Amino acid sequence: MDAKKKHRIVVKIGSSSLTNPTGGLSREKLEEHVAALAALRRAGHEVILVSSGAVAAGFTSLGYPSRPVTLEGKQAAAAVGQGLLIQAYNESLRSYGLMGAQILLTRDDFSKRNRYHNAMGALNELLKRGMLPIINENDCVAVDELTFGDNDMLSALVAGFLRADDLVILTDTDGLYDADPRSNPHAKKFTLIEEITPEIEALAGGSGSRVGTGGMRSKIHAAKLALSLGIDVFVGTGTGADKLLDILTGKGAGTYFRNQMKAPLKARKQWIAFHAESSGRIEVDAGAAQALLYEGKSLLPSGITKVSGDFAPGQVVEVADTVGRLLGKGEINYSAEQLEQVKGESTAVCRERLGVHRVEAVHRDNWVTLWMEEDNKQEHKEEIMQ
Repeated sequence: MDAKKKHRIVVKIGSSSLTNPTGGLSREKLEEHVAALAALRRAGHEVILVSSGAVAAGFTSLGYPSRPVTLEGKQAAAAVGQGLLIQAYNESLRSYGLMGAQILLTRDDFSKRNRYHNAMGALNELLKRGMLPIINENDCVAVDELTFGDNDMLSALVAGFLRADDLVILTDTDGLYDADPRSNPHAKKFTLIEEITPEIEALAGGSGSRVGTGGMRSKIHAAKLALSLGIDVFVGTGTGADKLLDILTGKGAGTYFRNQMKAPLKARKQWIAFHAESSGRIEVDAGAAQALLYEGKSLLPSGITKVSGDFAPGQVVEVADTVGRLLGKGEINYSAEQLEQVKGESTAVCRERLGVHRVEAVHRDNWVTLWMEEDNKQEHKEEIMQ
């Protein structure tokens, strides 16, 4: 992270960093966060806030003695708490000459292409107009199949489609350790991680695991996604008005995850890879797999061996090899019925049977490779070349 360069930064703040232990907003905590966000803005950076805390802020007003566990209770608490949360932010932001703009999202807003681009457009316009976007999951209406799982993942997805430079996830734990620091005085903290390996993921554990400090697993998963999208990540804690500036200059109390990618995915390909629902599945032969994975070519009907599902042109399908390994996803140019007629056939036959000029089943511009495991790449390349 380079503080001299003007960055676009997504900051995620969790519930525990905003609320009192018994529930309800902590004005002291919130005002400290706002002071740090304002310091980033004064330094010339663009800032987007992903803030949890609506349910925690609202449940006491409804008479719940503790955070509700039922879906209806959480939705009701969010309905009350979201208003309290944005009001508190704006009251604090006003003293710095700033204004927050509330945006509530569900997974459905990402899976539908028009809503995905509308959300992106609205956020970019808010930034252009000097607003501080404050994003949260729409817990009032979200159900399990429409949720992101947690706001850590939401923050990574937002950072991706806004092409942010950095993602800062503030939590009550100062980074990732090689053992549980609560029980092992010799536990060592990772200050910099350049690749999230399965071993690193295992260290994150889960709540109550040998290393897990509630919620670190979801933060590692979010960091892994953000890195794949070309974004540097910090997970940790901090105090004072300069804490975010300190993080940006490498002095943060936590773990830095550095991205080594040179070409992050564009928004269209992000949508195909991470958000669009797959409407079918296509299996391809070794030659087609080689062309897609390593030669940057489009998928032609001649390389297709099997078609599954009922899809229409323009929908997204999964593409696998003949042993069922997922290679990637792409936007299909044929219906399933059309593809059944021309799978395995030459370009000339496709043009004759379907009366088309462009015969690509999936154009390379609408293709995303998901076969990313480095340990398997060379092995798989050798297999498909045989």
